[in-house]
Amino acid sequence: MAKIQNEIIKIIPLGGVGEIGKNMYVIEVDSEIFIIDAGLMFPENEMLGIDIVIPDTTWLEEQKDRIKGIFLTHGHEDAIGALPYILQKIKAPVYGSRLTIALARERMKENGTKIDVQFNTIKSNSKLRFEGVTISFFHTTHSIPDSLGVCIHTSEGRIVHTGDFKFDQASTGLYQSELGKMANIGDAGVLCLLSDSTEAEHPGFSTSESVVAREMSNAFYAAPGRIIVACFASNFIRMQQTLDAAAENGRKVAVVGKSMERGFEIAIKLGYITIEDKELIIPIKQITKYDDQQIVIISTGTMGEPLEALKKMARKNHKEVSIKEGDTVLITSTPSVGLETAMAKTVDLLYRAGAIVNSMKSKVHVSGHGSQEDLKLMLNLMKPKYFIPIQGEYRMLFSHSKLAQEIGMTKDQIFIPGKGEVIEYKNGKMSAGNRVSAGNVLIDGIGVGDVGNIVLRDRKLLSQDGIFTVVVTLDKKNRKIASGPEIISRGFVYVRESERLIDESANIVQKIVEDAVSADAFDWSSIKQDIRDKLNQFLYERTKRRPMILPIIMEV
Repeated sequence: MAKIQNEIIKIIPLGGVGEIGKNMYVIEVDSEIFIIDAGLMFPENEMLGIDIVIPDTTWLEEQKDRIKGIFLTHGHEDAIGALPYILQKIKAPVYGSRLTIALARERMKENGTKIDVQFNTIKSNSKLRFEGVTISFFHTTHSIPDSLGVCIHTSEGRIVHTGDFKFDQASTGLYQSELGKMANIGDAGVLCLLSDSTEAEHPGFSTSESVVAREMSNAFYAAPGRIIVACFASNFIRMQQTLDAAAENGRKVAVVGKSMERGFEIAIKLGYITIEDKELIIPIKQITKYDDQQIVIISTGTMGEPLEALKKMARKNHKEVSIKEGDTVLITSTPSVGLETAMAKTVDLLYRAGAIVNSMKSKVHVSGHGSQEDLKLMLNLMKPKYFIPIQGEYRMLFSHSKLAQEIGMTKDQIFIPGKGEVIEYKNGKMSAGNRVSAGNVLIDGIGVGDVGNIVLRDRKLLSQDGIFTVVVTLDKKNRKIASGPEIISRGFVYVRESERLIDESANIVQKIVEDAVSADAFDWSSIKQDIRDKLNQFLYERTKRRPMILPIIMEV
């Protein structure tokens, strides 16, 4: 229980609402700030050339002296991926379970981040005491072990963040939910529940992982040749099931993909993946020493995502593995929002290469997130006074709010926030108030935040109609063109087949420049703008395209 009477409580999502990934939630209790998760998001289709997206922490940087810690719910990229970037701007201790901290350290190492960070390992029975609050934890069931929910004890009741969760009655050991502890938290009084909404549109309970394990074993038994299991690099439960099914069916397992290999090594070292026969795992280079029906390959790709690696295998340009006739491919990951088309095209390539494909439509895949009945059970266990659905696009948050109303909550008890919206509890009432700065920071290569809307707009324009460059060299002393105009086209028209268009464009530019230099006074900017305007009109009339026009004027 909190040591003092708390006067002001604020809940501010800086990411993870209205989107999939980029989870970051701020709980402000009086003068103390607690951050839950620091995740990344993979770029949307229109974010051309962008590698990853992280939350905008401008507001947090202004409050950094009040930040008491970053609390990680689990080890997936949507919870820990932004840490290397955020910790360079915000010096705060990081708390997480043993596996989560190990993966977070590895993430920092991969990123080449060389700063001192205070990592603190916690357990589900840990209690952390701060000036105004106490923080406790509870185990949840997810596709990665050591997943935790976070409970912040205030004088007004508990604020509970579920983390990623589902309820699986067949889960054992590292994947079991602490149902009793959840019920006790609910009985003690929950002021506000922040709950995972990823699968809020799907009816029923999420399918048990025991079904997947059985189906995988059957698929391994029936497969005539090699088996390639594609999954996310941090889906540890799928790795364990693959190892178990391989052992049952007398197959050897090889791991492909740097992120998969690193996560695999960490999990084995810490005991989160168990292997009874050490000879079960073989290096990928040794697969040719065995018959095809003795081999299983676990694969992932860049950023731990499996589709790109499968495409390379199907096209036979993967460094280590190529798909061949008789291979069975088990795709055990659901594509992220916007990647459904990429998934369909990948499956098509695999069939063309001769593989037998089991995709997410079969029972090989189940979600690591709770469906509607799981979400209702969490709401009934916690019995919150107020409810905030998180972790999902708006339609998912809305569906989750409808579920809360089905179990008896009223609309004024439920808040669907936008990024940066402040949900404040004061004088016995919760309400939506002000906003703080929030949004996306785009990571492109080593550049952090140096690509914004203007650059993205230019990239989109270049991707649609290309670039049309005009180079003119002027003899300013004699007021005449020394050389050019020279036209360079990229992504607009093929120059050799459009000579007439290029010649006419050059004539337009020549006339503009000659008219300008013959005047009493002229400046480069007005000449360039005139070239842009005239060429833009001319090219659109001829081609119905609008390339980016880039005039370059030099003088000798």
